[in-house]
This record gives sequence, structure tokens and C-alpha cells, in this order.
Amino acid sequence: MHKTTNLGCLLLVYTLLTACGTGQRKQTIVISNPTNQNRHELVAIPYAEWTGAFGTESVFKIIDASSGIEIPYQLETKGTPSTQHILLEVTVRASERIMLTVEKSAPAPVRARTYARYVPERYDDFAWENDVVAFRMYGKALEGRPDDAHGLDLWSKRTTDLVVDKWYANGDYHTDHGEGMDYYSVGMTLGAGDIAPFADDTIVFSKHYRQYEIVDNGPLRSTFRLTYEPWQVGTRTVSVTKQFTLDAGSQLNRVDVTYSVDGEGVLPVAIGVARREQPGNLLQEEQAGIFGYWEPEIGNHGITGVGVILEKGGFSGFGELSNQYLAFTEATDGTPLTYYVGGAWNRAGTYTSAEAWFDYLHAFKERLASPLNVEIN
Repeated sequence: MHKTTNLGCLLLVYTLLTACGTGQRKQTIVISNPTNQNRHELVAIPYAEWTGAFGTESVFKIIDASSGIEIPYQLETKGTPSTQHILLEVTVRASERIMLTVEKSAPAPVRARTYARYVPERYDDFAWENDVVAFRMYGKALEGRPDDAHGLDLWSKRTTDLVVDKWYANGDYHTDHGEGMDYYSVGMTLGAGDIAPFADDTIVFSKHYRQYEIVDNGPLRSTFRLTYEPWQVGTRTVSVTKQFTLDAGSQLNRVDVTYSVDGEGVLPVAIGVARREQPGNLLQEEQAGIFGYWEPEIGNHGITGVGVILEKGGFSGFGELSNQYLAFTEATDGTPLTYYVGGAWNRAGTYTSAEAWFDYLHAFKERLASPLNVEIN
């Protein structure tokens, strides 16, 4: 009955839109969910398609035709001077669809829910966050210090507020004052899912990143690139660029990693996750390309879950060192390798068990395989 009612509403809206005095119907956006899970995520409409349907008006708002609710959106530039995509934050129930209309009037302000920045005041960190989780990568100024570390750091949040600037300003982010904390220990590992070449049964670390470029910075998606100077992996010279994209509400980043490799075009690589002394729970699905780790509780700080998902294909295997778990794959010279990585904290209240965290990773993989379908009619 629920699906029939929603379909009836959509047909009614369609009829109203087409019953204009000129006989011409107003173009609409129809977003369909091909999966049996409810979806709340961003969809991207290429700007050329958008302008072809709705013109080049710079002031507009987007409305859910059934509910009348305004849809938040972001103009994504991908680091260019002009808009490349319109990003819409939508909710679509399982196996259903929504219809959106566009009005030429001022939209409501969209609260920033993603943010990224260079942090020169903390040894060249680069930090970023959304409304559920935060991360950082370490910079050149940290190299050689006693507190140097190598991989991806994960900050545990239990607030939807953006905290990066506040936490760096007060300097006491290793203590939970009600918003969360950084208790994740990276050390000389790949941390919460960084990537590096793997040769002679060991990780071949680069130095810390040398350049950064912020490509887009909120309110719904932040994207940036980190570039590393060349280093030796055996007899080959290797360099890498890593592009991170974090959407509002997502526990996981999209990471596009592009290696330049002298000599052979294929480079064995490992995505690593720091391993704790006490046993935790592991999810290792080689063919599906999913790795999950639900850590043991660390002191009185709670429990962190970490996840790694390949966009396409599976891992070539799993391994472990004394201080980290490894998921193996290959990178090809000049070709981006895409994976998703991130985590969750049980004290945030959303994922409070290994089962719940691993279910999230499975559902995320399903969403990658079956994206929302967007049509302009």
C-alpha cells in the first residue's frame, strides 16, 4: 500500500506539472533507488546536463515535489574555475523514487557539514572532517620528531558539529570533553587505512606529503589532493598523488591513488590498518574487496571500527605484520586505484558492535555496485 500511495503522489505531481496553460510540462529530476535499503547520500548531475534542462540561472532551489521539502545542494568545481556538477543530498526509500522540481528563487543556506584544511600550526598536518568523523595526515615538519607517525589518523566524534578548528585551537583533543577525541594510535603503521608499496615482505613508506591542493570544500563534500616526493621501492622510483573525497554523513572517504612508477607498470601495494595488542573482530572478504576491523576497547576510551572497501574487484590476499593488518592489491602506473576507507566510534551511538559496523560495510559496498539512478525528464 505504501508504494502504491507514493506512486500515486508522483503521478499526481506529474499531472499538475504538465497541466500548464501553455501545454508544456516543467522538467523534473527523478531519482530511483534500485536497492532494498533506504538511501541517504549525494548524487551528482553533470552541469552540462543541468543547464540543458534548467538553464544557467545562478539562483535556484530544488524541491521534493511530493513533500515540499527543499533539497540541499552544492556546486562542485573539481578544482576548476567553473561548476562541474550539481551535488544533491537526497533520501530515497528502498526500491522507490523521488521527483524533484527546480524553482528560480533563492535557496535556504546549507550548513557546512564537511571541511578540510592545512594545519601549519601543528607540524604541517592536513585535517578534514564531516558531521560524523574526522581524519588527518601528517606533514613534513613532523618528520624526525619523537612523536612522528606515518599513516592515516582517525578522530572519534560524537557531535555533528565541525570540530577541527576548535580542537586544534584548544590543543587538548586527546581528551574527550563531550564532543569526542583523538585516541587512535597510528605509530609507524599505515594507521586507519593508508596505502603504500609492499616489497620484500614489508611496507616501503614514503616521506610525508609535500604539497596539498583543496579541490572543493563543502558544504556537502570536501575534496583535496596530497602529493608526495619520489622515493625508491627496490630498484624503481615511485611517486604518488592521493585524492580524498568526504561526503556529509559518510563514515568512509573515497580515495583515488595514482602512482607513477619507473620501469614496470605494476606495483604491489598494501592498504594497512593498525593492529592492537588485544584481539578484536576481523572481516576479511577477499573476493568482495572488503576488510573490516572492530578493535578491542582501548583503556576507557571506547571502541573504534575501521573499514576498507575496494571500489571494483577484490583483494589479492590478506596478511599481517606484528603491528598492522594488510590487504593486498596492485597499482598500475598512471591509473587511479580507488578505494574507500574510514571508521566509526561506538560512543557516537550509531555503530556500537562489530556486527553493526560490518553490516554498514556490506551495505556500503552494495551502494557502490548499485548507484542511485538520476534522470531529467
